[in-house]
Amino acid sequence: MNLEQFKIAVLPLREKLLNYSRKMTKETSDAEDIVQEAFLKLWRIREKLDEYRSIDALATEMVKNLCLDKWKSPAYNMARLDEIKAEVGWDNPERTLEEQDQVRLICKIVETLPPLQQTIIRMKDVEGYEAGEIATIIGRDIESVRVNLSRARKRVREIFLQLTEERKGKER
Repeated sequence: MNLEQFKIAVLPLREKLLNYSRKMTKETSDAEDIVQEAFLKLWRIREKLDEYRSIDALATEMVKNLCLDKWKSPAYNMARLDEIKAEVGWDNPERTLEEQDQVRLICKIVETLPPLQQTIIRMKDVEGYEAGEIATIIGRDIESVRVNLSRARKRVREIFLQLTEERKGKER
């Protein structure tokens, strides 16, 4: 596929991909970066694009995966913590450190969950998606999303309580 064919087949998808990415990241600059990265990946495999039935579906899948990768990054999670702190207006440094430790611990616990549960809990509890939206995005039925979310939350709660009790026991 040459440059002209690429422009005709791929570039018209930009707005659709940008809207999709904005919905997943809630940040315009992040969404633009993700779409740009998807275009670069598509450009790198331009010779193989004719083998795909739908370049649109491939591009959408790439954007979805790039968004999920973004969610998993520690920098993204710490940025979200900073936003929360600014909204709440924490003034107590000791309390702030304690809260940061708890958030880090919860993030580490979430990382131990199976990938599907990680994705669902992040989409629901961090990004604020509804169960129906999550089901559509990940290609599962809504009941599966609810069951996985419930199991993920229960597991995070169990591990968090267990670890905090162990810490308290060591401090005594």
